[in-house]
Amino acid sequence: MISMAGKSVRRWWALFTLPVFAAFIIGFLVPFVMGIYLSFCKFSTVTDAKFAGLRNYRHVFSDPDFVHALWFTVAFTIITTLIINVVAFAIASMLTKAIRGSTIFRSVFFMPNLIGGIILGYVWMLLLNGLLAHWGKSITFSGTYGFWGMVALVSWQQIGYMMIIYIAGLQSLPTDVLEAAAVDGASASQTLFRVTIPLMMPTITVCTFLTVTNGFKLFDQNLALTGGAPSYQSELLALNIFRTFYGRVGFEGVGQAKAVVFFVIVAVIALIQNRLTTSKEVSA
Repeated sequence: MISMAGKSVRRWWALFTLPVFAAFIIGFLVPFVMGIYLSFCKFSTVTDAKFAGLRNYRHVFSDPDFVHALWFTVAFTIITTLIINVVAFAIASMLTKAIRGSTIFRSVFFMPNLIGGIILGYVWMLLLNGLLAHWGKSITFSGTYGFWGMVALVSWQQIGYMMIIYIAGLQSLPTDVLEAAAVDGASASQTLFRVTIPLMMPTITVCTFLTVTNGFKLFDQNLALTGGAPSYQSELLALNIFRTFYGRVGFEGVGQAKAVVFFVIVAVIALIQNRLTTSKEVSA
């Protein structure tokens, strides 16, 4: 039998969902559609938009700064994804063993994730500039310096967060399978590569694509640490879009077109993540 609460929900479900649905339309759907439309327009404000066809998109892919930022972001994302996931998995493996102070270590590794990106950027700028000052250089000396500075910053910030996810995955592994591997005489490396990692693939997939999307969307740390210097050589995609939209008069439409291209890239990554995660769950 359906309870009174269930009957009430079935009767008034539209009333309960209306505020969320209205917020979704006003806060996401309408700005999203307007953003796509404005990417095909020349405008300085929303009210004076004039349709310009594919002009803005031609500017996007002929802009050397945008192309450089795109490949710079791809390289940055690949490097940080590898470092963050390998180190986070290794730390999670150690902290799931019976060692003293494991709870404290988890808290310490996770704490950087609680600090805002702007603050982290300025803190690491002071640290790295102080270190590089011994050689008469700074973090903005070249794009390479800025690249590895951001890799160090983002890895330090996100390793703890991914570590928590890996710990949850490791603690959910079936103990009977691990015990069977030990009884069969499997070595530590054989157990890791033939038992643990295959069973951890859904968790690894989630962490991998979280770090990939975070790498593509990075903005605050890039703005605070290097600001794109020197000559926009350390500029990631999000900062390039921001600079185009707010720093170049008459290029608002181009900035909006870049934002749409950026959205498509992130959406494709999210869809791949969803597809892989779903297939892993089904196979499991």
